[in-house]
Amino acid sequence: MSDTQRHTEPLDVHLIAMRDGPAGPEVLLSRRAGNVYAPGCWHLVSGHLDGPWEDMVTALVRETREESGAVVDPADVRAAVTVHHRSPADGARMGVFFEVKRWDGTPAVMEHHVCDAMGWFSFDALPDPMVAYCRAGLDAYRAGARMAVHFQDRGESRVWRVDGAEGGEWYIKTHQNDRFHQREVAALRSWVPGLGAAAPRLVAADPTLRAVVLTTVGGRTLHGTVHPPEQQCRIFHRIGQLAAAIHHSAPPRPAADSLPLGKLERHLAGALPHLAPSDEKFIRATAERAAGLAPLKTVPTHGDFQLRNPRWDETADALYVIDFERSEDGPAVRDFVRLSDAWHGRPDLFQAVMDGYGRLFTPEEEAQLTVLSFLDAVSGISYGTAHGDPELVERGLRTLARLRTTSRP
Repeated sequence: MSDTQRHTEPLDVHLIAMRDGPAGPEVLLSRRAGNVYAPGCWHLVSGHLDGPWEDMVTALVRETREESGAVVDPADVRAAVTVHHRSPADGARMGVFFEVKRWDGTPAVMEHHVCDAMGWFSFDALPDPMVAYCRAGLDAYRAGARMAVHFQDRGESRVWRVDGAEGGEWYIKTHQNDRFHQREVAALRSWVPGLGAAAPRLVAADPTLRAVVLTTVGGRTLHGTVHPPEQQCRIFHRIGQLAAAIHHSAPPRPAADSLPLGKLERHLAGALPHLAPSDEKFIRATAERAAGLAPLKTVPTHGDFQLRNPRWDETADALYVIDFERSEDGPAVRDFVRLSDAWHGRPDLFQAVMDGYGRLFTPEEEAQLTVLSFLDAVSGISYGTAHGDPELVERGLRTLARLRTTSRP
């Protein structure tokens, strides 16, 4: 048996309700709305099992009644296709899709707080946008497949772990573009060695292939993991220490540029379909105030310092960090933009980070952190909309809502 961690992925059930329409078979879809995953996207009637006492068929019958009002006899439920899904944010799940052709009642929207439309659609005229996970299941069903693997990819860099014939382990990474390759190689050759054993070492680099060979580091990603509160505080204290080590790896330099507000209009245009008028007004007001902020001194920054890149080794009580392809000089608070979501509502985690970092943010840094977080949220919503990534859109909207609640006038 492998000594790697066993999978404990969530299980979803999905209803493929079919009827004969004027132009052929039609499938029932609902449009998600409100404070839910992928608002504005069409999806099958679906849901999770309520607990270990509930089987898949019972869950499907229950979700169908709750969401559409239709009553399905369990004897009329047929297994259709199973989809192993992984989102761009690395969250994985199993989806079991069931075909149903008979029911009592007329399907209609029953949960108006999470759904604003429901209708029948031909497979040749499916609505857009649709949750990619759902579309993958329907495509497999239409093709007659009983199983599908749907691992979404943003076209990001790729990493392989390699075992040497005579021992030893390395990572081989290929970058998605020249800029990311140049950034990571520059960081690995300059300030990253100062982190010591907390980061991988560069073994070789090939600019033609946009590839690097790296030593391995221990630990597991913190993304999606759950630890007791005391251990969480210890981990976040180490994160603060690691951020300080990154930012002190070279002397600070005067800022060359002010806040990157030039891209706001382009990102805002892409995000508008998901924003309320009050959101746009608030974003523009924040940008207007930001234009008067003085630039901060620049230091080396990781550039993507979120929970998926620090790696925690519980046995060794050690924290490591990987992935320097977005590294560049910038204000130190740049590295806390995506990390701040992790301590929202947890003042103990924020204090742990600050204790590890060795100081609190200055008022000027707090102001720039707010602006950089707004820009990152709008950029994420825009990118997720353009690339069919509803999870990235959801994260941006969640961050935007948090900032609107917590920002000072």
